[in-house]
Amino acid sequence: MAPLAILLAAGIFVVDTIDPFSGAVAVLYVVVILLAGTAFRRRGIVLCSVGCAALTLLSFWIVHGDEASGGALSRCLMSISAIAITSLLVLKNQSTSTDLSEKAQLLDLTHDAIFVRSMGDMITYWNRGAEAIYGWSAEHAAGKSSHQFLQTVFPAELNEINRELLSSDRWEGELMHTKRDGSVVVVSSRWSLKKDADGKPLAVLETNTDISQRRRAETEVLKAQAELAHVTRLTTLGELTASIAHEVNQPLAGIVMNGEACLRWIDRDKPDLDEVRSAVRRSIADAQRASDIVHRIRALSKKGDIQMTLVDVNEIVNESIVLVRHEFVANRITLKLDLAHRPLPALGDRIQLQQVLINLLINGIQAMAPCKSDLREILVTTSIDGSNQANVRVRDSGPGIDPESARQLFKAFFTTKADGIGMGLSICRSIIESHGGRVWIVPNPGGGAIFQFSLPRVEKDAG
Repeated sequence: MAPLAILLAAGIFVVDTIDPFSGAVAVLYVVVILLAGTAFRRRGIVLCSVGCAALTLLSFWIVHGDEASGGALSRCLMSISAIAITSLLVLKNQSTSTDLSEKAQLLDLTHDAIFVRSMGDMITYWNRGAEAIYGWSAEHAAGKSSHQFLQTVFPAELNEINRELLSSDRWEGELMHTKRDGSVVVVSSRWSLKKDADGKPLAVLETNTDISQRRRAETEVLKAQAELAHVTRLTTLGELTASIAHEVNQPLAGIVMNGEACLRWIDRDKPDLDEVRSAVRRSIADAQRASDIVHRIRALSKKGDIQMTLVDVNEIVNESIVLVRHEFVANRITLKLDLAHRPLPALGDRIQLQQVLINLLINGIQAMAPCKSDLREILVTTSIDGSNQANVRVRDSGPGIDPESARQLFKAFFTTKADGIGMGLSICRSIIESHGGRVWIVPNPGGGAIFQFSLPRVEKDAG
């Protein structure tokens, strides 16, 4: 472009000098300035502009000298003004282009995928981060429909997402895209809507952060937590062996007694069939009770995925107590219940929530085991707290917990027991937090300790 600009300037000068009556030929120097704008930087454009103005004046002096007419002088001044104005516009345009180029280069420095798409979903800009994440070059991506090109999997209906984008000018969520090699990448996506001066949507700036590795790590953590929770459940069941045996033996003993009674009533000269029927019904009830206990034990010992369903917190309490009831009797501890008079529906995994409550009850029983006090009781309370959450309190009358230990009680491997491993309460916290709740210990003015946890309550009648 530089040689062409020089040749054009020379040609204009010659024509302007040789043929002074053809009009304001010097105005054509603006074309030279425009060519210089594509060939030179700021200093080169200024020098070119000064040179064109100088050639205009030189041609004017050669042709007219000191005898210039008013019209010739006006044409000369008009040409110089055009050169000056064009130079300023070219300099401003180049400055703007440089600024935009530098900003575009900054976008290429980020590791995030950034691209711009029209309202018709056609890709118009594709940064290096997008090239690195998806494997497609900017040239290949340009003009493609982004959703089809990346095989986007949306968390909701696209129409619904677009409505939110148009109403709030932005949208955020997680998407699944397919890379050039066919692998799937999970991204945290942020959309920003660009509008014109009249508020009409023009384009969408989409910024995607690859979170695939984070999601895999979270999956591994959840898997490890599930494994650890399973181990602690088995440990708890081992501690409850005597209670489980007692709870199962009771209905079995009832079945045997009712069976013997049936034989006696049948062996009479005149069999008492009404009594036989009653004994059979009691046997069936005892068998069902034993089956329920075995089912709960198997559920607690089974390793499986989390099953989030609608549960009643009051039912969780009653089901958990069945497996530890004999522990209360064996340790001469009174169990008191103060359950809410209405269902407390929450979304959770029944087995994991039972595990939390059993662990808290066992902790309370073990805390009171060495106590000589006549007041040996555990009170379990359920209620709806001030935050409209389902709340469970387990209060014991043991020696309590000192403040320093209380601050560390839910940390992994911290224990106040001589033979403890310090994982029970840590697992309880993980379970409750994964349910969107929290668990904590509160001071008990009357002595002992109060463990409390809350769960988000579902606004639905569970009964």
